[in-house]
Amino acid sequence: MNKAKIYVLMGVSGCGKSALATQLAHELNAALLDGDFLHPRANIAKMASGQPLNDDDRAPWLAALNDAAFAMQRTNPVSLIVCSALKKAYRDRLRAGNPNLEFLFLDGEYELIAERIRQRQGHFQKAGMLDSQFATLERPAADETDVHYIDIAPALAEVVGSAKAIILTQE
Repeated sequence: MNKAKIYVLMGVSGCGKSALATQLAHELNAALLDGDFLHPRANIAKMASGQPLNDDDRAPWLAALNDAAFAMQRTNPVSLIVCSALKKAYRDRLRAGNPNLEFLFLDGEYELIAERIRQRQGHFQKAGMLDSQFATLERPAADETDVHYIDIAPALAEVVGSAKAIILTQE
């Protein structure tokens, strides 16, 4: 790769961000940060109690992720960050001052994602929060040319292949 690239794997909870990122990190020898680990304790407690986060809750989290992106690109040719990035304002905050950052939008139908959430164990996001996430989601518009859409309906191996193709064409 000519320069370091950071890819934010974005989408609603349950769309497969973590599973895809883990597989991509392995296959591409990429650095990986699960953005959930940078949430303040208050945010985790709020989500665990079934309450959606608001923009004020997310502000320090997004600032930490933006800082992490800058740090990761200094030592890694490819870095992956898992982050919902549901609103354009959140994506703008993540990309602020960083032309090496792009997004992989994991796009899927509500019913598919709801079923995946029902099958999950050990995650603080509750199935009922999906309604809130879809209500909050601002689908990337045409002017967000750094966003690549990935259909999550196929099997994980095919989704990984689609994401890998995007990343490898950015060389």
